[in-house]
Amino acid sequence: MIALGDLIAPSVLFDLHAVNKRAVLLAMAAHVARLTGQDAGYVAEVILAREALGSTGFGAGTAIPHGRLETLPRIVAVIAKLAAPVDFAALDGLPVDLVVLMLAPTGAGAEHLKALARVSRALRDREFCAKLRGSASADALYALVTGDARSEAA
Repeated sequence: MIALGDLIAPSVLFDLHAVNKRAVLLAMAAHVARLTGQDAGYVAEVILAREALGSTGFGAGTAIPHGRLETLPRIVAVIAKLAAPVDFAALDGLPVDLVVLMLAPTGAGAEHLKALARVSRALRDREFCAKLRGSASADALYALVTGDARSEAA
């Protein structure tokens, strides 16, 4: 099974300041592009095209924007804790403050779906999300996502 720590790039966006969903997505696209060597415009285009199909606002203040890139060698994800929640057109109508951007190679197939399922399971865990929201630094947030913090909380 794919662990969150295997997906999350070696950084997080902590207290990301953005005025709306588009600004969040563009900032995250630029960040992941820098980390992976991808073209930021291409990453943004893929993410925005997917979002145009329907909001990736997952509910309970979380979102999982995602897409597939032909030039990406492996699945990668970046998590952002927003400084203030933004409207994401989520199904439950709640604004979003935790965002996991996940990108996969075009041919990832089932691996991409398994990774999405893993991220969605983690974000359905209210206690885990509360810990993410309560993290006081980027390092603390990163440790929660990539470490064994979930099992420590159980």
